[in-house]
Formats: sequence, structure tokens, C-alpha cells
Amino acid sequence: MRKHFVKILDFTPSEALNIIKRAKEMKENNYRSDLLKNKTILMIFEKASTRTRLSFDVAIHQLGGDIIFMTPNESQLGRSEPLKDTARVVSRYCDGMVVRTFSEDKILELIKYGSVPVVNALTDQGHPCQVMCDVLTMYERTPKLDEIKVAWIGDGNNMANSMIEAAILFNFELHLACPKGFTPDATLLEKAKQAKAKIFLTDKPEEAIKDADYVHTDVWASMGQEHEQKARELSFKGYCVDNRLMSLAKKDAKFMHCLPAHRGEEVSEEVFESPNSIVFDQAENRLHVQKAILEWCFTK
Repeated sequence: MRKHFVKILDFTPSEALNIIKRAKEMKENNYRSDLLKNKTILMIFEKASTRTRLSFDVAIHQLGGDIIFMTPNESQLGRSEPLKDTARVVSRYCDGMVVRTFSEDKILELIKYGSVPVVNALTDQGHPCQVMCDVLTMYERTPKLDEIKVAWIGDGNNMANSMIEAAILFNFELHLACPKGFTPDATLLEKAKQAKAKIFLTDKPEEAIKDADYVHTDVWASMGQEHEQKARELSFKGYCVDNRLMSLAKKDAKFMHCLPAHRGEEVSEEVFESPNSIVFDQAENRLHVQKAILEWCFTK
């Protein structure tokens, strides 16, 4: 049976924790293998990327595989060929796909009509690989994840959605502060409520960040939303994670960001460059989590 990774809730709680533990082990041992020897992975990226592309590229090579990188301009993806046809052709040439796109529906269609493992490298609905790496970064410091409080300050975007899924599986306390009109997916919030997850939503950053162990944020305008930048700056007034807000979290609270960061907008220069900022540990952990996810997908 083929295994795909589309969202964090695809895992059971035990599978999710095992992925985190395996990624930590891989990191500690500078893990290499021939799992993907003689296998070719197609990386389809409709959105630009630095960390996602590099971490997957290196991860695949460290597992012994080869990659082909493709953008819409280099294929029929940007033209009129049905995606279901692309899926069936790619499956005849390649052994797996890593896809960074706009709609999750595209990934689901590739899975439906293809016959190789597919990994979601980002959609507008979620960023599961990034948030799994965020969980690893917290787990390294606080192995008892069910005892921590995490604050999310800013847009209820794809990162926030995946963070909610992580909170459901890993049982940490998650407080989201989002302006009105910028809240996370309502269906997902209802699912969290039904799961009795420790998730709380407010429009006051001061409430969400109080006594937090970890403080997360992201850019206010993601790719494709640049035309909304000025309007969003007004809506997100007071949401910059600066020294004032961080002072409300625990004294040793860690600041986290998926990058790239817009200093002076969602985070101040002082907080970003502070000793409590662990953003580059997060970035490194993309590599290790990616390897663990690929191993899960390609191991029976």
C-alpha cells in the first residue's frame, strides 16, 4: 500500500511521535542511507522556495535518491494538460513526488490518479512538513509536549492550520491570536473542539502569549497576497512580536518563525536576533524531518 503525507492528521498520534523521534535520531547520527537508491523523486514547485526546496533536495540525496525539479514554466503544469494525465505519466517515470502548490485539491488529484507516494511540501491550506519540524524543535527542548503552552500570533494561515493539527495529535496547549477576519479554518477548529484539544482562539495577542513556552508567528501577507500588504498591516496593528509582547511570555520562552521573516512587521529585529530565538534550529530541522517523512513514505 502506497503511503502519502498530505497533512499532519494523516498520522495517528503514535505515528506522529515516532516520526519526531526518528527525525531526532537521524539528526544526532548525521543519518545517511540507500533507501532511495536507484529511485527518482520529482519535485513539483508552483510556489518559490528556499528552505523547502533545499531541505528536500538534500534529504533525498542523503537517502541515496535522485531528484528532478520542475516548475509550471518547465512543464504542462502551466498549460492545459489535465493534472490527472500528468499524475499517470509521472508515475511511469518517477518513484515519488514532492509537491508545493496552491490548492490541496491538486495534491489529492495527483494521489488519486498517480501510483507513487506524494508528499505535501506546502499548500494554501497547510504546511505540514514545516510544522512537524517545529514540533521536533520544541521536542528537543521539552520532550513532554503535553505540558507546554504554545502561542501563535498573527494570520490564521496554512501554518496556523497545521499547528492546530499538531496540537490535536501532540496534545500541547495552543493559544492563537488572530485579527477578526483572519482566523484559521473553521472546519478544522470544529474538529479540534470535537477532539477536546487544548486550543483557544482570541483576537488579543496579549492573552495568547501570556506564560507561553514557545511563541510562533509568520508573515502577515503570504505568497500570492502581496496586493493585500497595506490593508493587512492595518489589520495586524499590535500583532508584532516585540519585546513588549515577549515580556508577557515565560522568561525563557523561545521565539519561532518558519522564515522568511519581515523584521519590523510580524517580529522586531530585537526579538528575532535575541538569544531566545531558535528560528535557525527550526530551519535546520526541516532536513531531518523531511528524511523521516520520506523514510515513512517509502518503508512498508
